[in-house]
Amino acid sequence: MKNTVIAALLASALSPLLLAAPATARPMTESDLATFNRLGAPAASPDGKWVAYQLTTTDLAANKRSTGLYLLDIASRNAQAIAIADSPGHNESAPVFARDGQHLYFLSNRSGTAQVWRVALPTGEPMQVTSSATDISGFSLSPDGARLAVWADVKQGCSLEGCADSKAKLAGSGREYDRLFVRHWDSWREPGTYSRIYAYTLGSDGKAAGAPRSISGSIEGDAPSKPFGGGEEIAWAADSSAIAFTIRKSDGDEPRSTNLDIVWQPLAEGAAAVNLTQANQATDSLPAASPDGKWLAWAAMARPGYESDRMVVHLRDMKTGKVSKLTEGWDRSAGSIAWGMDSKSLLVTAQDTLEHPVFRIDVPTGKVTRLTERGNVANVVPLAGGAMLYTVNSIAAPDDLVLMEKNGQTRRLTNVNADKLAGLDPVAYEKFSFKGANGDLVHGQIVKPQGAEGKLPIALLVHGGPQGSFGNSWSYRWNPAVMASQGYAAVTIDFHGSTGYGQAFTDSINKDWGGKPLQDLKLGMAALSGIDASLDTANACALGGSYGGYMMNWIAGQWPDGFKCLVTHAGVFDLRAMAFETEELWFDEWDHGGPWWQRQDAEKWNPVNHVTNWKTPTLVIHGEKDFRIPYSQSLAAFTALQRQGIESKLLIFPDENHWVLKAQNSVQWHRNVFDWLERHLKTSGK
Repeated sequence: MKNTVIAALLASALSPLLLAAPATARPMTESDLATFNRLGAPAASPDGKWVAYQLTTTDLAANKRSTGLYLLDIASRNAQAIAIADSPGHNESAPVFARDGQHLYFLSNRSGTAQVWRVALPTGEPMQVTSSATDISGFSLSPDGARLAVWADVKQGCSLEGCADSKAKLAGSGREYDRLFVRHWDSWREPGTYSRIYAYTLGSDGKAAGAPRSISGSIEGDAPSKPFGGGEEIAWAADSSAIAFTIRKSDGDEPRSTNLDIVWQPLAEGAAAVNLTQANQATDSLPAASPDGKWLAWAAMARPGYESDRMVVHLRDMKTGKVSKLTEGWDRSAGSIAWGMDSKSLLVTAQDTLEHPVFRIDVPTGKVTRLTERGNVANVVPLAGGAMLYTVNSIAAPDDLVLMEKNGQTRRLTNVNADKLAGLDPVAYEKFSFKGANGDLVHGQIVKPQGAEGKLPIALLVHGGPQGSFGNSWSYRWNPAVMASQGYAAVTIDFHGSTGYGQAFTDSINKDWGGKPLQDLKLGMAALSGIDASLDTANACALGGSYGGYMMNWIAGQWPDGFKCLVTHAGVFDLRAMAFETEELWFDEWDHGGPWWQRQDAEKWNPVNHVTNWKTPTLVIHGEKDFRIPYSQSLAAFTALQRQGIESKLLIFPDENHWVLKAQNSVQWHRNVFDWLERHLKTSGK
């Protein structure tokens, strides 16, 4: 069961340049990966004539990234993008068209703090719209153009205008807490400070007029939610009379609760906020109001405490208050929601067997129709007449903008990495499947240099989550194409617990971290030689981050002869310590059966119990600002390796979190990984 196809063909809407690489083409390097242009946040003008988007460029020598805004004529096939806000040394992002289509709102830090700005199109002089005392994290313009919702981190008792607290500050640097969270993702929680939503009235000149009104009120909690919530958690009513928003309340249960609620706040004077989802103690998010004002859509999970439950699309009749589950019968999890302009359908993205397409869901019937085939689709923007804009990437190339007409015909609008991709060797892409644990069908991918001859050593990439997927998408951190470009066959396997195959498959990793997933990896490696004879399964290294890092530590004790080397990034080494050290307790407790002292066979899947079996050379990597899996886990793994005389190396980043994000750090990460693979594969395989 295999489907071999050149990656450029697989992503033909993205990378036609890869079909015919020039004679001077070369393999992709870690520096190439770090410096690709990054496109995002597309916005369409009300008349559908223009699209604005943000583009991030990287100065590797300076170790800096800069984001600017560009404008493109959708109708013109040969249009060149116009830079509309790209001031040197500053960042402009998050474009939103004004109702008149003649102005563009955006975020910029050109004043010294992040504020909302506005520019007349196409080449006007930007003017500052807000002047808050703190950085604005994001904003949303009301449909009538009369109000502006913004959100920012504000201390309890203060406002966007600042704090009136005259209490003298005491000496001392200590933080004081009487409940969890004390830290989250990569920062220490500042007691009483939360992400809060405010609304400004806009004057005739487009500037914020008067003091902002608090929307999320005095509720203790983050709106949007942290650490990753943004504009997708904010929705205006069609008539601009109210705002729906997602909030995570902060209390002693927050670190073990996945409860997010959707609150409806009318803007009429004295109108009370209504929690629309109070009855559901699991996640409710992604609110989206229909253009005709009749419906509010959102996505919700059913099981409290489980962060990877299926996100089912719900509909609320705004007249009667009746709620229905539109996609209850569809075994996929909604990742984003956008209304069609006619209010009769929703455009929803969801993972589906190694791909991340967009689907149209008919509101009256709930019928689901897949609209795209290959690649990772995001940033869906509906247009009048049934067309839509979206970004798409794949293993072949980073994001570009695509226009899909109502009839399904697509046209690529941008090619922001054309010059970079043209000089690089293409890679070959192959999907495969095999019978994994319990005889279930398991899917994977093989990425290798196009036209490679002879036996290829293998780099097995194991994804994190663990409820995730290494699908047909571009990554700036775990990228199969850049691995393959070094002369390897980069192999991924979506083991039991992966997403995009139905909820039962995702759930199957529960309390079984070291069971079926390890079986799948073993069976997948065994199947490879029958799938592609060019792959040298006896000459392989395995690499993984987060849960993938856990799996490296587990493989070291359970399958010590399986690989020539291992790379474990931010991996769990001791499940007992992890149960008490991680900040978001819910995922650890759900996956393993509650708090440590309540678990059945708590030590069953714990890598620390099998360190005496370790013998595989291992590269250990971690970021000091990682609070999801604290870096002490990797220090312990490295100590276990060193004390037993096993060849090993430790790479610690003092300025990175669970991910490696900075440009030069990314280059250093890749060079260490490539050196490790070279040392144990290419030379040992000769």
